[in-house]
Amino acid sequence: MGRSAAAVRRGSAAPVRPDDRLLHLAESRLAIEGISPEIDGGRFPAKAVQGEPFTIEADIFGDGHDVIVAALRWRRVGEGEWQEVELDPAANDRWVGAVGFNDIGLHEYTFCAWRDLFATWQKDTAKKVAAGQPVSLELVEGEQLIRKAREASKDQHLKALKALERKVTAARREGEAACLDLLLSSETAALMRRMGPRTNLSHYSKVLNVWVDRPLAAFGAWYELMPRSQGAPDKHGTFADVIERLPYVRDLGFDILYFPPIHPIGRTNRKGRNNSLTPGPDDPGSPYAIGSNEGGHDAIHPELGTLDDFRRLVAAAKEHGLEIALDFAIQCSPDHPWIKEHPEWFDWRPDGTIKFAENPPKKYEDIVNVHFYRDAIPGLWFALRDIVLFWVDQGVSIFRVDNPHTKPFPFWEWMISEVQARHPETVFLSEAFTRPKVMKRLAKVGFTQSYSYFTWRNTKQELIEYLTELTQEECRHYMRPNFFANTPDINPLYLQQSGRPGFRSRLVLAATLVGSYGIYNGYEICEAAAVPGKEEYLDSEKYQLRSWDMDQPGNIQADIRLINRLRREHPALSAFDSLTFHNAWNDQVLYYSKSDREAQDFLLFHVNLDPRGAQEFQFEVPLWEFDLPDDASIEVQDLVHGNRFTWHGKTHTLRLDPHERPYAIWRLIPPGAPR
Repeated sequence: MGRSAAAVRRGSAAPVRPDDRLLHLAESRLAIEGISPEIDGGRFPAKAVQGEPFTIEADIFGDGHDVIVAALRWRRVGEGEWQEVELDPAANDRWVGAVGFNDIGLHEYTFCAWRDLFATWQKDTAKKVAAGQPVSLELVEGEQLIRKAREASKDQHLKALKALERKVTAARREGEAACLDLLLSSETAALMRRMGPRTNLSHYSKVLNVWVDRPLAAFGAWYELMPRSQGAPDKHGTFADVIERLPYVRDLGFDILYFPPIHPIGRTNRKGRNNSLTPGPDDPGSPYAIGSNEGGHDAIHPELGTLDDFRRLVAAAKEHGLEIALDFAIQCSPDHPWIKEHPEWFDWRPDGTIKFAENPPKKYEDIVNVHFYRDAIPGLWFALRDIVLFWVDQGVSIFRVDNPHTKPFPFWEWMISEVQARHPETVFLSEAFTRPKVMKRLAKVGFTQSYSYFTWRNTKQELIEYLTELTQEECRHYMRPNFFANTPDINPLYLQQSGRPGFRSRLVLAATLVGSYGIYNGYEICEAAAVPGKEEYLDSEKYQLRSWDMDQPGNIQADIRLINRLRREHPALSAFDSLTFHNAWNDQVLYYSKSDREAQDFLLFHVNLDPRGAQEFQFEVPLWEFDLPDDASIEVQDLVHGNRFTWHGKTHTLRLDPHERPYAIWRLIPPGAPR
């Protein structure tokens, strides 16, 4: 007959040993959850910028009312020691912290939290003192906490804790008040915070990754041109001609000079002017029909020059403060050497002919696409990676990738990581005008920057909704939009119809709403001649040589120089997620601010979205951002004209005439800020 329950309760049974899970759960007493950023449960890294604060948040709490300390831990992947910074408590058990990474490359971060028994003791004892209650026993408890901390310490903290104990003993001899003052002091609190035991130390269950890019990856101005159009009229341009254009590009204030493909162009099914199927004998063809008997993706179109000429161009650009960006377009001309060398990389029709690229009703007769699986893996994957590495060896570390959404996500994740493991400074711009979730997935798998829908967001509400998504929703942690105002492929309807005022407005929006933006040459002379009924350029230089006069009357070079100068001078413009929209009571006026609190840089922008009519409107000065009342005054600098004045009160009136200047840019200078 078994023992009774009473006998068991009296302790006659053998003691039960707690299992490891029980002990672990009991010790890991604090909850750590709700991490931001944590991309897809940690499947993908967040993105950060070298030297700029990387802000994280987490929900951290425990049972009871003990004081909790929470910390962010981080290190570069591959390093042994973790670095640590405490988080600051916010509302509703939310904790916030930031770290600035000194190095580019892959880092990892996680969280820990613990109960601070001494801080809890200080908090509770101070309440009793304030209530006039006796605290003799509390003093004993405080001394015990210090002694236990010293007994548990076996490292560099031991000496300091012994010294604290001696001070407590001396204070005891002076009396209870002296001992209480010492134990409740901020100095003792700080020492015990650093050196006391971490009771119930709890760790987040995951280690998360963050990729840290160089600053140009998040904030840069791109200028696109076709090298072959930089020569004399009706003469094919060369890299030497591009070198002659470098001072012009840098004078406009750009950081990156981007070229469409510079490789040999095939002759089979070569396109003629305006994408015709009947080219003339001198038509140069589309640079996107890559490959001929003169080489493929690692070769240069002979009329542009040699590889040595290209290296000279890269070096000359560097001397002008410019980086060269190249187009990485994977498609091939039917004449590409790979077709004979690696037929298994391509799709073939039942009759033995190669399958041309199609996007019905469009047909791209001058190009064929590779496929990435079957017999193409891994050979093709290695070949494409090695092409990128080849151009990196020539001094190029920025690549705009053509139509990445038509290639497998796994390829991009693998290839980009392979390149960046060797060259973490490399930047990849995704040219994917496709479905939103596809664009975001490409950003997650590794693309540094992303083309966007900016080109087709024209109304006030469209812009506010889209920018709110980009700067406030989770995608801000991994997707960096690049606002190209136009491209060789996109001649936006808005620009076709708006004239010079529209070009000026869209320039300001592109360059100030986000960190990276770009224009394709011709924008500065408001080039907008279109193929009727299409968002395509008439006489596009994708199919013919063009001769450009960028100094012709009506050009907007002065606007470009102004905006790019402000981008260099004002830290607020690189603060991506500081974008805030403000009240301007007119649906044709977009009114917003960008700010950098640490630099005390606060900018306001008014942009007239109507290229035809003047708009007069009232707007609110955001005095509340500086804790100023509605009737306060604030100094203002007009960043367009340079003059300074004072706005009195919150509400003001402004008129923007698109034919004079469709935008206004202000710097607010609150009391005490640097002038």
